[in-house]
Amino acid sequence: MLLGLIAVAAFSLTLPATRAALESFHPIFVSAGRALMAAVLAAIYLSTGRHRRPTRQEFKGLLVVMAGVVFGFPVFTALALRHVDASHGGVMLGIMPLTVAASGFLLYKERPSPGFWVAALTGSALVMAFSLMRADGGLQWADVSLLLAVVTASVSYAVGSALSKTLGGLQVISWALLIAVPLWTIPAIIYAPASFHGTTNAWIGFIYVALFSQFLAFLPWFRGLAMGGIARVGQAQLLQPFLTILASALLLGESVDAVTIGFAVAVFAVVAIGRRSKIERRKTHA
Repeated sequence: MLLGLIAVAAFSLTLPATRAALESFHPIFVSAGRALMAAVLAAIYLSTGRHRRPTRQEFKGLLVVMAGVVFGFPVFTALALRHVDASHGGVMLGIMPLTVAASGFLLYKERPSPGFWVAALTGSALVMAFSLMRADGGLQWADVSLLLAVVTASVSYAVGSALSKTLGGLQVISWALLIAVPLWTIPAIIYAPASFHGTTNAWIGFIYVALFSQFLAFLPWFRGLAMGGIARVGQAQLLQPFLTILASALLLGESVDAVTIGFAVAVFAVVAIGRRSKIERRKTHA
């Protein structure tokens, strides 16, 4: 859980940093550029550590990880954040503990207890209610994009956690990034800005999502999921919307009111209940 919380704290800055990057850069360039910059670090890590190459079975799993966390999540969130605040996006991502747990259930036969599902559903319902309240009872098309980001990332998290048992968390994201380099290079060139004189905030946001959101945060994340279980450690993500809201307020000047604090307290309570719920785990193979 500690590793999961460390990763969630790092991931919570992803949306504010992405929104800052969008001040000067196109969403596709932000998505492609963060992957390519992170791939440089991945190449250095893999070459200096003399790590083994993935097996054929592991490679198939890495393709899934790449599709979700190197393509799907970055693209869908960047497109959505052109139209909604980072705090709004953060709340929409609050349903990820449920979708991550469901991915673990479907792919690796984890067996959360009824109490866990009640906690997960309650927490997800809370953050969805919060999102709908902020959107005056309706869903924008940007919300659909954010939901697609949730689904693609959740499946990738589940697969990545299984792969990290044999490859290690940083190797998983490193190989996924390297596999994506040929696919992201041309879009990065096409959508590159005519001038790289972006704002300071845009560059800080871009560098953050490249170094932390796309690379370093996956070390504790995949390791935590592998050690503690996809469903249980995934519950830590219930805290992410509210950490994102706090970061959005401090870094982007977005407002935080009593309603937000009230929902945050309720979600903390749900996380505590979910952590105490029994989750049966079977041995999984990547």
